[in-house]
Amino acid sequence: MARQKTILDIQKMKAEGERITMLTAYDYPFARLMDQCGIDMILVGDSLGTAVAGHDTTLPVTMDEMIYHAKAVVRAVESAFVVVDMPFMSYQTDVRDARYNAGRLIKEGGAQAVKIEGGCNMAETIAAITAMDIPVVGHIGLTPQSIHRMGGYRVQGRQEEQAKRLLDDARAVEQAGAFAVVLEGIPRKLAAEITRELSIPTIGIGAGVDCDGQVLVIHDILGLCEKYSPKFVKKFADVSGMIRQGIDDYIREVKDGEFPTPDHSFD
Repeated sequence: MARQKTILDIQKMKAEGERITMLTAYDYPFARLMDQCGIDMILVGDSLGTAVAGHDTTLPVTMDEMIYHAKAVVRAVESAFVVVDMPFMSYQTDVRDARYNAGRLIKEGGAQAVKIEGGCNMAETIAAITAMDIPVVGHIGLTPQSIHRMGGYRVQGRQEEQAKRLLDDARAVEQAGAFAVVLEGIPRKLAAEITRELSIPTIGIGAGVDCDGQVLVIHDILGLCEKYSPKFVKKFADVSGMIRQGIDDYIREVKDGEFPTPDHSFD
């Protein structure tokens, strides 16, 4: 059985200049495939709200839903490091709620770490959770749980003042005790500057190639998400066509009486 990665392994990768690979997973089959391929980190993201449940945003996702999907992913994993998102309203109300819900994701969901959106405004919360010996991944830049404040999914940090604020956010997340930080939807030069300045790994999504690692949604890279097509997504495979063909063949064979054959029947 393979040894499961720890935060020490992830931090060592930055120190040695090895790029970190991360993908989202929400169920056992996808998580198992990723783990067998050697992915470094798996994120059970609240993006399941849009990628799996069909919502327009991540905001409706609940703690119970995150725990359910986390359990399924953790059952499949032998070596990848598993991070689970804290969904909207599980940590914004007060520090006590944040600590309790982070603990649930570890105890009930089986997560090795939790991820929290926000920078300076969430530094106290990150510090409180890490004080419980729960590893935290920060998330700054385009934070989907703040979509209404941001006026949609917009690149953050293009203006000088905004870029300075994101640098402050990155520093605050690190100082609060996060062991890594996701940089989403920010200019490449700014992401590179943050990556150079921080001692903790940066994981980019729409933040350019200079981050210490990259994360994408599995449904996006396999061509399974038809609702959205962000500029930063590369389709590495198009399995939707194969799935449709299989379903079409099944329907046709059942309609024509070709399936099930004697090979698929019992005497």
